Amino acid sequence: MSFESEAQNALVSAHRLKASSPETMDMLTTLRPEKDRRRPAARWSPIYHGLRDAIVSHRLTPGTKLPEDELAAIYSVSRTVIRAALQALAHDWLVRLEPNRGAFVAQPSPKEAREVFEARALVEPRLAALAAQVAKAEDVSLLRGHLEREHEALDAGRDSDAIMLSAMFHVGIAEIADQSVLTGFVRDLVSHSSLIIALYWKRRDTTCESHAHHALVDAIEAGNSDRAAQLMKDHLHDLLSGLDLDRSGRKPENLADILR
Repeated sequence: MSFESEAQNALVSAHRLKASSPETMDMLTTLRPEKDRRRPAARWSPIYHGLRDAIVSHRLTPGTKLPEDELAAIYSVSRTVIRAALQALAHDWLVRLEPNRGAFVAQPSPKEAREVFEARALVEPRLAALAAQVAKAEDVSLLRGHLEREHEALDAGRDSDAIMLSAMFHVGIAEIADQSVLTGFVRDLVSHSSLIIALYWKRRDTTCESHAHHALVDAIEAGNSDRAAQLMKDHLHDLLSGLDLDRSGRKPENLADILR
C-alpha cells in the first residue's frame, strides 16, 4: 500500500463518526444558499459575523485576547450571547478557547498551515475525480451559480465572505462526489485552511482563484476525472504558495476601536 493510501485510510477512520452525521449526509446543502435563508438568525449571529470579518480582514491579529465582558459591552449583549458566538468561531477554527484563560484569535503556525494543505492534497484531488465521474447537469449548475457569488463577494471587497464561499466550493465538490466520510473531513480542513488563508494571504486572489475554480467546473462538467484531479492538486499548491507564512504579527489594538 502506498504512503498516500495509508494516510487517506487513517484520515477516513479518524473522521468516520463525525462525517456520518445527518448534516453531512444531506447532499449538496453547501451549494444551496436558500436553505440557510429559511433558518432564523441566532442572537449571537451578528457578533459572530462582526468578529469573523475583523479576523479575516486582519483588523484582529492572531493571538489577540477576546474578553467576554469587554465584547459584551461593545455589542450591548449578555456574556451568554458572546460565549455562544465565541464557541461558533472556535468551531470554525477562527478562535482558540483556553480553560481558565479565555478566548483568543487563533494563531496557526506555518508548520500547521503546510500540514493542513498537505492533508487536503491527499484527499481533494480524488474527490474532484469522483465528482467528474458522477456529476449531473444540476450539480454543475449549482457550482457555476456558486462561483458567481464568490466573484460578487470579492468584487465588492467582502473578503471574509469570499474566503468562506471559496471554502464552500470545495465542500460542494466533495458532496457531488457522494463521499459522506470524506465530505466531513473536507469540511473540517477547509474551515481550518480558511483561517490560514485569512491570516497569511499576500495577494487578494488567494481567496478565490477565478481561473482555477472555473477550470475545475469545466473538467467536472466534461466528465474528465484525470484533469479534475490534476487541477485540484495544482490549485491547492497555488493556494499554499500564495501565503506569506513568514508574516510577523502586529501589536494588538483596542478592541472597541476595531469592532465599533
